[in-house]
Amino acid sequence: MDEESELIQPEDQSCWASLPDVCLRRVFWWLGDRDRSRAALVCRKWNQMMYSADLWRYRTITFSGRPSRLHASEFQSALWYVKKFGRYLERLEVKFLNPYNAVLTKKFQVTMRGLLSCLGKSNNRLKSLSIQHLELDRLVWRNSIRSSFVRSLSFFLKKMGKHLDYLNLKGARLTVEQGCHVLNSLSYMRNENVISELNIEDYFSHHLAVYSSPQFKKTMSTFHSLVSLTLNYNCISDELLENLGENNASTLWTINIKCHIHDPHGQVVWGMSWAKLARQATNLKVNFFFERIMKYERLARILLREIPVRSLSLRSCYFSDPDWSMRPTLTDLLPTFRHTLQKLTFEFNNNHESLDEELHVLILSCRKLFYFKIWAFLDVRFVEQILKSQEEGQCALRTLKVRIYTNRYETNEEDRTLREIYRKYRKLIDSELSYFVIAYPMM
Repeated sequence: MDEESELIQPEDQSCWASLPDVCLRRVFWWLGDRDRSRAALVCRKWNQMMYSADLWRYRTITFSGRPSRLHASEFQSALWYVKKFGRYLERLEVKFLNPYNAVLTKKFQVTMRGLLSCLGKSNNRLKSLSIQHLELDRLVWRNSIRSSFVRSLSFFLKKMGKHLDYLNLKGARLTVEQGCHVLNSLSYMRNENVISELNIEDYFSHHLAVYSSPQFKKTMSTFHSLVSLTLNYNCISDELLENLGENNASTLWTINIKCHIHDPHGQVVWGMSWAKLARQATNLKVNFFFERIMKYERLARILLREIPVRSLSLRSCYFSDPDWSMRPTLTDLLPTFRHTLQKLTFEFNNNHESLDEELHVLILSCRKLFYFKIWAFLDVRFVEQILKSQEEGQCALRTLKVRIYTNRYETNEEDRTLREIYRKYRKLIDSELSYFVIAYPMM
């Protein structure tokens, strides 16, 4: 019987037993934690395979901000994961979704203290850290909880700063003092840090004039290897631009700037400061994102002709002002950047004025423009004009996204015309464009 069993066993054995390790790791890579735990119980080989570094290099840990039995184990499982596999981590993203009360923020703070402490002791591979949208200035974050979290994060960055290449703290909303304290941790025991990508959009609380803070300017002078910097316009000053030129000229490629109506943005930044930075950082491209700042006078103070603007987004968020006109911006301001603009995004309520012709002329003048997205009151034939210009080689768009606002509930007529336009230019659209056009009732 033993001899017979030995002969039969190879034929009955599953093909999984002979699968190469590299293939097995690839299969396990697609599994969630629960399925991986079950797979680890199948056999010794599979159990050992679960400790492969490839499976645990990237991690997103999500904490729910709502009290629920379903999410009760999230905090324990996060700690378990870091203790078990934290040494393999290279990229970590932490999400805390809309905390409901101080009990949950306290639980998050305690969990993060243990998580960061364990990670700081066991890991020397971490290259990327993202903790977004904490909104630490909300009332659910009591002063003691906020201060404890900031201390834990600062202590962790002191230990791991020399390894980190990417740091994203978007939406933290700290005071200037707290924010600078965290960023200074990256250069602890050194005069500079090695971060190449830094996202501090909405990092400071609203209404703070960060541009006037000597502490912030000193903190930013410690960054010497920046490739990409994302921040708010209320951080921009002549001194910051000078620091970036002196310390990051050979590496700096991208600056993303958000300008929100609630952020102070009345500071004077000279065009010569931007021109000097552009000469020093020859590959620099600047992307602007405006939220509810639509008036020409305000935009003209910020969008100086010396700035190498690559991308521009203007969003009014459905707010309408009959005294406001978009026309001067389209005809006088934006053509200044026609040699560098590659992406344009508009979202505004222009129910009181027609802008089809001005938009068409702007698109034709920007010869490098490849992405155009607009949500506005437009004539349906505007889309046909753009497609006709594309067909004739007058523009070179690769993405065209249009939401046409109407003052009627029914959009049957517009939908029919858009279908006719699509049929007419179908060959062009299918071969050249990422295309999305829709009529939308704006009531």
